[in-house]
Amino acid sequence: MIHQQRLVEEFIELVKVDSETGNERAIADLLKQKFSNLGLQVVEDNSMQRTGHGAGNLAITFEPTDGMENQPVIYFTSHMDTVTPGKSIQPAVEGEAIVSDGTTILGSDDKAGIAAMLEAIRVVKEQQIPHGKVQFLITVGEESGLKGSRYLQKELLKADYGYALDSNGPVGDIIVAAPTQAKIHVIVKGKSAHAGVNPEDGISAIQVASHAISMMKLGRIDSETTANIGKFQGGSATNIVCDSVEIFAEARSLVEEKLLKQVEHMKKAFEEAASKFSTSVDFHSEIMYPAFRFEEDHPLVIKAKQAMIEIGRSPRILSSGGGSDANVLNGYGIPTINLGVGYENIHTTKERMPIRELVKTAELVISLIKQN
Repeated sequence: MIHQQRLVEEFIELVKVDSETGNERAIADLLKQKFSNLGLQVVEDNSMQRTGHGAGNLAITFEPTDGMENQPVIYFTSHMDTVTPGKSIQPAVEGEAIVSDGTTILGSDDKAGIAAMLEAIRVVKEQQIPHGKVQFLITVGEESGLKGSRYLQKELLKADYGYALDSNGPVGDIIVAAPTQAKIHVIVKGKSAHAGVNPEDGISAIQVASHAISMMKLGRIDSETTANIGKFQGGSATNIVCDSVEIFAEARSLVEEKLLKQVEHMKKAFEEAASKFSTSVDFHSEIMYPAFRFEEDHPLVIKAKQAMIEIGRSPRILSSGGGSDANVLNGYGIPTINLGVGYENIHTTKERMPIRELVKTAELVISLIKQN
């Protein structure tokens, strides 16, 4: 039922629109036009006022066919923004995949999901497939800390449950668990002095911070928990004892208690190092989004597995180490799992989108709509 050439052409059209995260206006306007032309109701929310991004999230409603009004409301979500370098993308079909010219990303993360949604809507309408109410949520700012979903105008989303079309791995992969994340920002204080004349009068913030980090458990903490120091900056010249260091870090875990324990461990390491060197630290942490986990016998997972089998794919149940809009939406009380859409080498200039996976993603959306 999928019109492959139409789907490929629409995907190419979408990725050619510049939409690096924070600059989503052009793609948002195009999507509003496309979904509206298909007869769907499109509302742009007010999140732009708080995110500072170029557009708001789009909440799109596909009204039910006659006799299907009492069915549960399902939804699908993808994000419209991309990472850098994502300007002036020149996509091309190379063999059985779509690629960029190698100077930019392709943008299949996550315009593959959006293209699949649009094709699925067309097929459902063309084939007059009965369906309940379906919503589509297209977010901004996913690539900059899930900002769009975190500031979503939640009352626009009326769904009972749904699916994020935003995971790597082939169509068939079902992400049933993903971690919560804490962002950590630390300022380690020191005392400046001349490094050659009177270094003993100074306190090196670099030395204090390094001592703290050396006492931390980092990397893979256990099968459910990770932690990382991502950025360390400070100092101005080699002849000055550094008086301030700024550190950016994170911790993740599938279990909230483990996350909090790891954050406390990192805080304690900084505080003990500061005490040892008679200085101080400012430690701040923030939970960015909650974890989620579903068992294999959860109705949402069962529906996804059945849909995979219907389109000829073998379902594979997986956990993820990364966060997505699915984390945030689960936190709003809307059961959501993340599904593989088959894009490859995302966030690199070698990114590619196999055409067969693009087609299967559209087939999957149709199958899930039919199930409802």
